[in-house]
Amino acid sequence: MFQGKRQDSAEKNRTLPLPIRDLDAVVLSHAHIDHSGRLPYLIAEGYSKTIWATAATRDLCAVMLADSAHIQERDAEFLAKRKKDFIEPLYGMRHAVRTMDLMVGVPYNRPFDVVPGVRATYVDAGHILGSASVLVDCTEGGKTKRLVFSGDIGRSGLAIIREPVPPEGADVLIMESTYGNRDHESVEGARAKLAQVVRETAARGGRILIPAFAVGRTQEVIYALHSLAKEGAIPSIPIYVDSPLAIDVTTVFEIIAASGMMENGRILHHLAQGASDPRNTILVVGFQAEHTLGRRVVERQPILQIFGEDVALHARVVVIDGYSAHADRTEMQTWLGRVRDKSPRLGQIWLVHGEAPVQDEFKATLTAIGYSVECPEPHTRRAF
Repeated sequence: MFQGKRQDSAEKNRTLPLPIRDLDAVVLSHAHIDHSGRLPYLIAEGYSKTIWATAATRDLCAVMLADSAHIQERDAEFLAKRKKDFIEPLYGMRHAVRTMDLMVGVPYNRPFDVVPGVRATYVDAGHILGSASVLVDCTEGGKTKRLVFSGDIGRSGLAIIREPVPPEGADVLIMESTYGNRDHESVEGARAKLAQVVRETAARGGRILIPAFAVGRTQEVIYALHSLAKEGAIPSIPIYVDSPLAIDVTTVFEIIAASGMMENGRILHHLAQGASDPRNTILVVGFQAEHTLGRRVVERQPILQIFGEDVALHARVVVIDGYSAHADRTEMQTWLGRVRDKSPRLGQIWLVHGEAPVQDEFKATLTAIGYSVECPEPHTRRAF
């Protein structure tokens, strides 16, 4: 699901890359809404074949897609009541339910036949619960080649997610490039910065608003806050997780609310109420795509448009990249090196899932150390 300028995103989300009748199966890497969020739209448009996922991804999608449908319907209803322009929901709750009827969960490291001649295997990508890199073995004319899709590559050293497993035997690789032009601060550095933000905001009587992806990031931040409070590094303040997708918590702090890029849902209401208060802090712990409200917050634009109203941004804005679930430039290079070590036939690398300038910079970095890299345009077809 695309996020960004509302009208542009709506048009992109309603434009499918190929006719439904030409789509034989879907192989899903993980549950984050930018990867899974248009599946119910496929169903609304007539798709009725299998959707493959890991077992944990299926479990997460059951709540995430229902929540996505609910948020779209409620946001449209909220704006209509205020006589504001709104985007028609992509799909409704019945489409989210039907999506789960078609989704089949399979374990890591167990090959499954997607369609005749195409066999896939999931390995742990270390990004969020259930996230996977996908090994796709394609057999034609008695010859088999392996396409590997990285999925979103996770980081090493996170508290509650396993380490990413580098796939092996790749002939070609489709690879994400989200943070291909920069490195994150260390996990320990992020933890220290989080403690400082909490102490300073509490001292001035403010609230901390944390837009976070409901699965993965929220749990990492909660874990860190609890650890810091237990150590006495931050005051004992309540934590509120305003998301039906996130785990129950027993102590509370204001306010962690999905959506991670501040484009819809409950975080918009919190920002409408809290962004203009200089005592508050908006703590950004994840990637903010171009043209999203989250990107405008990170850029400290003085006026934010929320539900069609102007809201002054006076709250302090703090960005902590150390809690990103995405590997950074160095971590991706390390992962790629391990893939190459296990893939003697590795040829072309196609970069996806990154903004164009970032992809170009990462391509230059990889090309300089001997990889063959291309940044294909959307809807490009390639043989391998």
